[in-house]
Amino acid sequence: MSRAAGVTEVTDADFEAEVIGAELPVLVEFTADWCPPCRQMGPVLTALASEEGDRLKVVQLDVDTSPGTTNAYKVLSMPTFVVFRGGEPVRSMVGARSKRRLLEELADVL
Repeated sequence: MSRAAGVTEVTDADFEAEVIGAELPVLVEFTADWCPPCRQMGPVLTALASEEGDRLKVVQLDVDTSPGTTNAYKVLSMPTFVVFRGGEPVRSMVGARSKRRLLEELADVL
């Protein structure tokens, strides 16, 4: 998977520990190597992780290698972003977006 710099890659195996058990709100990008819009999100997620790292954890999950988590949250299209807070999904967004728009959508979660 083409991982964004500064962004943790999570899998079915460690999703519980990395996302559900996280202290901070977590933005999960459900992504895939074969998805061009997902690749476009790389720099956006890298910037978000470096700028908001003290308030928000940013992770990526490859849908092809982690089908269990993907199916559990009924993710059908890539990229899908799901925000988890206190172990619960509180917001879901589908499709690539600009950093500004993403920050606007995350404003009430942070």
